[in-house]
Amino acid sequence: MLNKDYRPTLAQLRTFVTVAENRHFGVAASKLGISQPSLSQALVALEHGLGIQLIERSTRKVLVTPTGLELLPLAKATLDAADAFLSRSKGVQGMLTGTLTIGIIPTVAPYILPRLLELIKQDYPDLELSIVEDQTHHLEDLLRDGHIDVALMAVPSEITGMKEIPLYHEDFVVVVPEDHRFAGHTNLSLSSLEKLDLLLLDDGHCLHDQIVELCRQANVNPSEAAHAITRASSLTTVMQLVIAGLGSTLVPISALATECQRPGLATATFAPEVTARRQIGLVYRHSSAREDEFHAFGVLISQAFKETAEESSHLL
Repeated sequence: MLNKDYRPTLAQLRTFVTVAENRHFGVAASKLGISQPSLSQALVALEHGLGIQLIERSTRKVLVTPTGLELLPLAKATLDAADAFLSRSKGVQGMLTGTLTIGIIPTVAPYILPRLLELIKQDYPDLELSIVEDQTHHLEDLLRDGHIDVALMAVPSEITGMKEIPLYHEDFVVVVPEDHRFAGHTNLSLSSLEKLDLLLLDDGHCLHDQIVELCRQANVNPSEAAHAITRASSLTTVMQLVIAGLGSTLVPISALATECQRPGLATATFAPEVTARRQIGLVYRHSSAREDEFHAFGVLISQAFKETAEESSHLL
């Protein structure tokens, strides 16, 4: 029976949300940094106070009850609102103050962050930015669990329960050894990919998937166009492999100034009518109360990209 005087604590709601999202008490306790007994006690206290069962426990699995599924979005919205309140309270009244934790994919972070941080310091000095660089699927988990506020990644992401703000399109540039026959060309077609021994980032990087998709659009078998064995976890390593003559690759234009001013490298671009690009945007929880701030933050990101891309374009 519901205790009319009962009010759940934020800690209890966070326990429920984390258990519901992970369907595992051990994993949920680890993510919250508490013991399993403490987690169980918090969940029992919440269910007892509400007079309902939210989580069904068994020796083999953890299930969310129909009532729990109905209440889960409201619990998430409550936590997001509380986080937004705390974030805003740490700064002066206004837009983009207090703390903001953003996740960024590795093929974006190193290239636009220098200019982005300058713009933040200039325009929003009261913003305390925390940055998490990780692959897309890890950022998705961090978003769902509330460990980051927003993620900068390739869109559309099609992540359930999330909203998106598309920010900019970014062209891909072909990077080859300096003595390659494509060096300096400006009219490549997608079918040209068939003539390249492509070096890819490891599985899990969205850039890997984007290049493979370009191959498919050109009716090029990705397994034949891409190097079958050699892969790397960073574009910096890929550049060294290209210099060594092990293959060629594609990079987003924002990476040129940082990665491609090395002896032994040359670039080539696709013909103007060829679409070879990706779209980058901000992804955040549908329940977040900071949508206006994310739009303002997106303006800064777009400006940082524009300036970085212009610098890189001079190298082509």
